[in-house]
Amino acid sequence: MHLVVGLGNPGTRYAGHRHNIGFMAAAEIAAAFSFGTQEKSWQKKFQGRICAGAIGGEKILILLPETYMNESGRAVQAAAAFHKIKPENIIVLHDELALAPWKTRVKQGGGDGGHNGLKSIDAALGPDYWRVRLGIGHPGTSDEAADYVLSNFSVAEKKILPTFLKSAAAHFPLLLENNPSEFMNRVSLEMKSIAT
Repeated sequence: MHLVVGLGNPGTRYAGHRHNIGFMAAAEIAAAFSFGTQEKSWQKKFQGRICAGAIGGEKILILLPETYMNESGRAVQAAAAFHKIKPENIIVLHDELALAPWKTRVKQGGGDGGHNGLKSIDAALGPDYWRVRLGIGHPGTSDEAADYVLSNFSVAEKKILPTFLKSAAAHFPLLLENNPSEFMNRVSLEMKSIAT
């Protein structure tokens, strides 16, 4: 079984924020593979919302922690411990300031890059899980970063965002096949023709 974690903050106030792109991507994966298409598909468990299904014969549990970003590790640890899922079978989707919008980077392990959600998961599980970095761009200065991530996508970005999420979801099985390079390539090629 793989545990797929989307990072974000719960509640309608935060729903459209750049910081919540991990939530959005995880929900899009659940919808794309028809196991999180309705509200009743999701259950409250592990201090978050979960839904389960299968992709290519692989069992998948999707978790959206509701602990707020800074405490994401509590929810991830609870789900991983209950289902006995090793860190190498955990995939975390999160926003990335250091990447241009609509770019992706995938790697196992590494640092938290100042991301409080990753910091919390590292403290709970160690660093050996997979990270899918979803580019949201940078506002220009570090002083502006907090306000930037906790603000909605721009009108122009909102036109492109659904395509990015659908592309990441469509190619997600490549990550389960241990082919992150092909995942990144395919998403990049699709977004090149749209994002300018």
